[in-house]
Amino acid sequence: MMGDAFDYATNVCGISGDTFVKLFVGSTVCARMQNGEPSYILGRSGIEMMTDVLQETTGHAPDVEPQVRVSRSAEYWIGWASAYYQWWSGRTYWEFFEANGFDDLRRMYTAQHEADVSRFAEIADARVRELFPQTNLRRLRSAYGCTQAELARMSGVSLRSIQMYEQRRKDINKASVLTVYRLARCLGCTVETLIER
Repeated sequence: MMGDAFDYATNVCGISGDTFVKLFVGSTVCARMQNGEPSYILGRSGIEMMTDVLQETTGHAPDVEPQVRVSRSAEYWIGWASAYYQWWSGRTYWEFFEANGFDDLRRMYTAQHEADVSRFAEIADARVRELFPQTNLRRLRSAYGCTQAELARMSGVSLRSIQMYEQRRKDINKASVLTVYRLARCLGCTVETLIER
């Protein structure tokens, strides 16, 4: 779906990749995609998704006739690979595209489009982590809007442990399942989202 949306936006509608990224990230479609909202994702095409993004962000539908393309362009790969990365990492599309600009992704296409997509995810993740060095726990706790002390009180995990996980002085990947489960439950995320890759 993401691959078709990017391909359609750039190659049929003539929208620059950078512009479509900005429109997509600024739309509710982006949040619905990254949350894996079944009522939005199931049965929807990339063309419909791209149309939703344009209507929401610009107030206008594309002025070209919808056409399905069977060729797989670099833009298709960018959309597909960005969706894979978001699923793989649990990070937001905003973080991904901040660290990996559209032109950077286009340059990666030649070397990466035939490689295992997990290799691309590792390269993209290194860029994201360089730009956003916080741990997943800190990032999610901040997004949730609570302090370390509040999270400790809600989860039953000690304040000191939370501080050490966020400072990478203690490896959350080696924490007990119960500890990570308690933190995830309080932050409204999955256990896998808190794990560091």
